[in-house]
Amino acid sequence: MPKRKAAKPKDPFELAQDPRFISGIYNYCDRWCERCPFTARCMVYAMEEEDRNDPAARDLNNEAFWKKLAAIFARTNEMLEKMAKEKGIDLSDAESAGAERQARQRQKREELANHELAKASEEYADMVDAWFKSEQKLFEQKREELVTMLELEIGEDEPQAVAARLTDAVEIIRWYQHQIHVKLMRGLMKFDPEEEPEDEAFPKDSDGSAKVALLGMDRSIAAWGALREHFPEKTDDILTLLLQLDRLRRKTEQHFPAARSFKRPGFDD
Repeated sequence: MPKRKAAKPKDPFELAQDPRFISGIYNYCDRWCERCPFTARCMVYAMEEEDRNDPAARDLNNEAFWKKLAAIFARTNEMLEKMAKEKGIDLSDAESAGAERQARQRQKREELANHELAKASEEYADMVDAWFKSEQKLFEQKREELVTMLELEIGEDEPQAVAARLTDAVEIIRWYQHQIHVKLMRGLMKFDPEEEPEDEAFPKDSDGSAKVALLGMDRSIAAWGALREHFPEKTDDILTLLLQLDRLRRKTEQHFPAARSFKRPGFDD
């Protein structure tokens, strides 16, 4: 049987011209594609779709993954050299400037590690890990309780509904637990107190990252509230986590006062 010819990789520059995609929507998302209502409008999702349909291409130990990555690099590098030539840019000078910029960014990142938002968001992530580790038996007991209710046909569909709500809450908390810190760090790296947006069409990038972090906090707070309803005996411990998260949220809003009003392409239109 003849081998099926491999599909030609999607060209990102051709995809960028496709009117069905919302420009820049992927810049300010939480990367939770499974729960996103805009995957059909996202260029990055379209580019990654062939990988989702081909598990081998996503296997880091599989040759197909590295060949695919090399092909993308070659196409991108070729385009970069062509654009540089057309614009009269000396890439050797650009490389030197890029190295200096990377060094400055590295130094800034090290300095920002002690920023109150960076430290508070890292502390929150550690608190989440510690709580779930200490409460493994709590979830095991709840699972056994729900299984018993199912076996005895108690509460009709209630056990499945409770299990679904608990699963959702845990997934939300775990998804944003570290991402909050990552997005805040990106916002801090981009933050310039003297920068003023040119107009409403070009708001500050730092505010966009901060908004994604704030939304992660909002959703996490709601998820912790759901867990508290199911585990009222753990109210004090959960409130400690909620207070940490709420303080972080308020500090973030103070540091990025325009973040809440940032219009993310697609999501806030």
